[in-house]
Amino acid sequence: MMFKKIAIVVGLGLALSATAEAQTPRKGGTIRMTAPYGSSFTSMDIHTSPRAQDEIYAKALHRSLYIWNSAEGKPVLELAKEDIVSGGGLVHTFKLRDDVYFHHGRRMTADDIIWSYNRIIDGSKAYPGARFVRVIEGAAEVEKGQAKEISGLKKIDDFTLEMKLTEKVDPGFYFFNAITSIYPADEAAKEGFIQKPIGLGPFKFVEHVPGSRVVLERWEKFYKPGKPYADKLIISLMSEAAARDVAFRNKEIDTSVLGPAQYLAYQADPALKSTIVEVAEVFTRYMGMNPSFKPFADKRVRQAINHAIDADLIINKLVKGKAYRATSWLPLTSPAYDKAMKPYAFDPAKAKQLLADAGYPNGFEFEWTTSQNESWGLPIVEAIIPMLDRVGIKVKVKQVETAVLAEAIRKGDFQAYIYSQATGPDPQAALKCFHSSTPQSACNYMSFKNADFDKALDQAGQTDAPEQRVALLQKANALLQDEAPVWFFNYNKAVMAVQPWLKGIQLNATELTHQNVEDLWVDETSPAK
Repeated sequence: MMFKKIAIVVGLGLALSATAEAQTPRKGGTIRMTAPYGSSFTSMDIHTSPRAQDEIYAKALHRSLYIWNSAEGKPVLELAKEDIVSGGGLVHTFKLRDDVYFHHGRRMTADDIIWSYNRIIDGSKAYPGARFVRVIEGAAEVEKGQAKEISGLKKIDDFTLEMKLTEKVDPGFYFFNAITSIYPADEAAKEGFIQKPIGLGPFKFVEHVPGSRVVLERWEKFYKPGKPYADKLIISLMSEAAARDVAFRNKEIDTSVLGPAQYLAYQADPALKSTIVEVAEVFTRYMGMNPSFKPFADKRVRQAINHAIDADLIINKLVKGKAYRATSWLPLTSPAYDKAMKPYAFDPAKAKQLLADAGYPNGFEFEWTTSQNESWGLPIVEAIIPMLDRVGIKVKVKQVETAVLAEAIRKGDFQAYIYSQATGPDPQAALKCFHSSTPQSACNYMSFKNADFDKALDQAGQTDAPEQRVALLQKANALLQDEAPVWFFNYNKAVMAVQPWLKGIQLNATELTHQNVEDLWVDETSPAK
């Protein structure tokens, strides 16, 4: 029931011309995608990076135990043929595919999955995927250095893996992201692996030109017959919207993420209007507040900030309607989204009163770390400064590159920051970012701790009743709204322009730029041969 709801809600937010989608896919050619979220990739080691930017190349190069199926709105098995559930819903026995080969020619086995998950949970590394692996029994002990291997992972034979979980959850929601990719145990431990990464994906690594592009080529032994269709995949770094616009109009790239201004311009241009695809994504934009900075330790101050900012005005005038107003953490496409919940009202007088009650009648000053991102970065901060000034709060802006921002957030090196974070597709996993047991480096960036929140989330993880689980998750989400560890800004409406010769684009609500590239193909009208 929950999965169907995701698919239905996602379907409401999309627009896609389906006229040519029934054609027979053409083999060959080059797909030219863009990485629009910064001027660099963080690393060629996807285990180290939570950035959506890095997952664009990783979706082609690597594979995880599950994969996201956009048509069904849920994760489905990818590296296994079957998942046999036992032990009261806590034990999953995976019958792995025996036709999956790494790019250096060796067949994948259960050992590679066990090795990869043990690597990700290594507490000394603070890898972002640890938040997902932690759901396996015994993983937390490895993370804390109390054990060397995850006890809940057991190899039955080369192609049978037993996984015991700590909660009754669908492991698909935890193991479909690229940050839980399966690496070859014999090669990934070597020094040179990051320079020439080896994966299981439809395309193998050719080159990474820092600050410019990643080039990949078809892996002939990919386990899906006849796929990938394209010979080559080029992912160009293009963080500037104007540069993407020029390249797209000149037919030099096949995909381009549209910002608010371009969204309006493309809608108004008859030649470009038909290239637009859009979907309501499971991303929440917000300002995070560090409770170690004294004013932000007081809930009333955090609530005051939510009341002081006219979020609707910013969405309408600055974001040009390319977003949905946020009420709390869980977005519109989440199966636990509460339609009855109302967002914080724009009320400067109430904000002033809350500040006075908290002991800040004259306000205070804080440093706000931001990137230049036009949808959730510097332009938004600049619009908010006079709103906060009106209630006595002064802002000192610290502008950094997106990669620097991501690292500062993980380390807690901020007083406040503005960001866009995946808040789905699984509401339980999304809310786990605020559980007191989740380290800051994983995703509890505000070091949030609340016993009632933990209790509701823990109960949701142990119940067999779907309706009761949703009610508990909604309770936790409502508690988050009241505690206001963040300023709740918006849920993203993702918009991308796609050239008419590129076929097979999936309306992925988890991140529109993350495509299962083996299903993409270019027709003979593509200028890239």
